[in-house]
Amino acid sequence: MNEDSWDRLLKIRTSGRDDTGSDRYKYPYEPTPYSVLERLGNSGEIGKKNTVLDYGCGKGRVDFFLSYQTGCNSIGIEYNERFYQTALRNQKKAVSSGKVCFVQQDAAAYQVPAQVDRCFFFNPFCLEILKQAMARILESWYENQRELRLYFYYPSQEYEVYLNGLDELQYEGAVNCMDLFPGNNMREKILIFSLL
Repeated sequence: MNEDSWDRLLKIRTSGRDDTGSDRYKYPYEPTPYSVLERLGNSGEIGKKNTVLDYGCGKGRVDFFLSYQTGCNSIGIEYNERFYQTALRNQKKAVSSGKVCFVQQDAAAYQVPAQVDRCFFFNPFCLEILKQAMARILESWYENQRELRLYFYYPSQEYEVYLNGLDELQYEGAVNCMDLFPGNNMREKILIFSLL
């Protein structure tokens, strides 16, 4: 199915890039392709017992899709007021809306709930904010140790260098997405890290 078909099935509107409110710290809204989400959803990494925290959730695509596809609960965190309001409008009609909630807050300050055991990132912000968000994730993990897995789609080189340098993280592999798009782009993957 293509992007519009998935939006129609899920009864949401999430397509199209939007640069509203973006700057050198917080990047534009660009939805994760459904083909990538299908690959993650079918990987066995996420199930109905999991709670996914989607950083920079935008209009809520990742949250609605994963909740629909895997049965997981999902929390979308979004800084941009306009995207947050669109996510709330989507939630009124979405097929998986009962398993999804949204929070409008800066990721750098967001206190990660104890039930969160999966985190998803699609380059929502600069490395400095990622470091602050990771500090909040680590705080939550130290307070309530559990298996916690982190997914980074289309990671930048600076993200990769930083993540591979964190002692607390264990690299678990990658979900290869290069075959989904033309050009053999090495960034077309989802890196998986865990806190154990």
